[in-house]
Amino acid sequence: MNLTSLNPFRAGGRGVRRVEEDPFTGLRRQMDRMIDDMTRSWGVPAAARATDLPDPAFDVAENDEALTVKADLPGVDEKDVEVVLDGSLLTIRGEKRSERDEEKDQYHLVERSHGSFTRSFRLPFDPADGVRAAFDKGVLTVTLPKPPEARSAARRIEIGKPS
Repeated sequence: MNLTSLNPFRAGGRGVRRVEEDPFTGLRRQMDRMIDDMTRSWGVPAAARATDLPDPAFDVAENDEALTVKADLPGVDEKDVEVVLDGSLLTIRGEKRSERDEEKDQYHLVERSHGSFTRSFRLPFDPADGVRAAFDKGVLTVTLPKPPEARSAARRIEIGKPS
């Protein structure tokens, strides 16, 4: 096994460069850089340029009793998050508001993003009563209990000697 393929850094012609995990990430960075350079030449201050909030990271886990959806929402206030369940469609919306005071401060670099996001999940069942949502330390957890007909009827079969 070639262990160098597991290393996230690869030696290049001019030092060490980061290997991109997704081929579109590099393209996106180049496009962002090009748009930043173009708007900078228009004399638009960095603080006035729009920044996009990247889609939050989600985890979806399932056990015999429920399906659990967790979302990392750093910097988003609980009051700016909305969870909607319509039959088997779960939709999570949120907004991270800008904290900059452009009249008071002059920004030279803006990398923190703000904006809104929406993410929907089609569930394999209509959840039973008792759906819960909790928000703690920037992590949203939505627990969706399974109805009895969606619970696993699987059982473990012991393996014995042939008769």
